[in-house]
Amino acid sequence: MNAAAIAKAYYEALRNKTVSEIDQYLHADIRFIGPLAELKGKEAILDAARKFSLAFTQLTVRASFSSEYQVMTVYDLECPAPIGHVRAAALMDIHKGLIERIELFYDARPFQPKKEEIFDAKNNLLNSGNQ
Repeated sequence: MNAAAIAKAYYEALRNKTVSEIDQYLHADIRFIGPLAELKGKEAILDAARKFSLAFTQLTVRASFSSEYQVMTVYDLECPAPIGHVRAAALMDIHKGLIERIELFYDARPFQPKKEEIFDAKNNLLNSGNQ
């Protein structure tokens, strides 16, 4: 699978809330960088994905662009009130068939009250100073 196909499969699994399928696309030492958290390691990312999948009702990929090892995906999320509609983008680094890095770009203000529900504080590198 090329990088674009891996990113597409990842977002299809996330959209369908089948987090168990996401596992096969993640490198063991994956790094996640977002406005509310920085995480490292497959288990931390899977835990956050499980919790995040409860925070939205619909995920729609609007566009995806790729080069050999990177994919940029733009998507919309529909979330229950008070969050509502969220526009987001993700830059993924993919090597040897596995996602090694995900960097998310979105307005984090609506998610601030749910931060602790989604991102386990002990895994959040922003809390530990071990970036």
